[in-house]
Amino acid sequence: MSNSSSITELLLLAFADTRELQLLTFWLFLSIYLAALLANGLIFTAIACDHRLHTPMYFFLLNLSLLDMASISTTVPKAMDCSIWDTRAISYAGCAAQLFFFLFFISSEYFLLTVMAYDRYVAICKPLHYGTLLDSRACVHMAAAAWGTGFLYAFLHTASTFSPPLCHGNAVDQFFCELPQILKLSCSDSYLSEVGLLVVSACVAFGCFIFIVLSYVQIFRAVLRIPSEQGRHKAFSMCLPHLTVVSLLVSTAVFAHLKPPSVSSPLLDVMVAVVYTLIPPTLNPLIYSMRNQELKDALRTLMAGSVSAARDC
Repeated sequence: MSNSSSITELLLLAFADTRELQLLTFWLFLSIYLAALLANGLIFTAIACDHRLHTPMYFFLLNLSLLDMASISTTVPKAMDCSIWDTRAISYAGCAAQLFFFLFFISSEYFLLTVMAYDRYVAICKPLHYGTLLDSRACVHMAAAAWGTGFLYAFLHTASTFSPPLCHGNAVDQFFCELPQILKLSCSDSYLSEVGLLVVSACVAFGCFIFIVLSYVQIFRAVLRIPSEQGRHKAFSMCLPHLTVVSLLVSTAVFAHLKPPSVSSPLLDVMVAVVYTLIPPTLNPLIYSMRNQELKDALRTLMAGSVSAARDC
C-alpha cells in the first residue's frame, strides 16, 4: 500500500497504444487547441481594442474568453506531450497543479456565466437602471467575485484531495488529473471528507443554476411583452448565445459526473471528458460571434488592421 509521501508521479490514461494513433491524437488535439486559442484570442483582442465594446456585456465576455483559453491550456498541452513522447507520467506536484487550475478556471467560468445571466436580466428587465446597477466598479467587483470564488473552490478541493495519502496506486483512469479519478486513489477517510465538500459544492452550483433559470424566466416574460418584432429579435439575439453556452457547459459536465454507473465505461469516461474540456472553449467564441453584429464588425476591423499592418511591414 502506497501513500502520497512515497508517490512521486502518477500515470495518466493513454489514448492509444500504437505510434500511428498517438501521432493522430497529437495532431487532432493540436488543431483543436490552436483553434480555441485563436478564436478566443480574437474575441479578447477585439473587445479590448474596440472602445464601442467597452460595455458590461462585452467586459464579461472578455473574461469568459480568457477563462476558456486558460481552462483548455491546463489539460490539452499535457495530453499532447504524452502522445508525442509516448509517456503517461505526470509528477505528483504537476497533477495537483493541473487539478487546481482546471477546477479554478472551469468553476470561475460557471460563476461568471451566472453573473452574465444577471447582466442580461438587468439589461432587458430593468433597462432604465442598467447604468446604475452595472457601472464599471460593479462589473469589476462581480468579475472578481467569480474568479475569487473559483479560486476558493479549487483550493479547497485540491487541498482536500491531495493532503491525505493515496492508498490505491498511482494510475489515473483519465487523460488528465480529474477530481473523481483522483478520489478513487484516496484512502476511505479522505474520500468521505471530500464527498462532504462535493455535496456543499453541488448545492452552490445548483443554486447558481436555479438563479440562471429564474433570470431567464423573467427575461422571456419581458421579451414576450415587447410590442415590436424587431425588439423581440434583438433581445433574443442578446440572450441566446449566453443560454447556449450555459447549456453546453452544464449538460456536458452533468453527464460526465452524474451519468448512471450502468452506462459508465473507461472509454465513455474519456470521450465525455474530451467533450466537456475541449468543446465549450472551442465553440464559445463561435456561439457568441454568430448572431452578434457588433462583435462581427469589431473582428472585421481587427482583421483588416492586422492585414494592413502586415502589408506595411
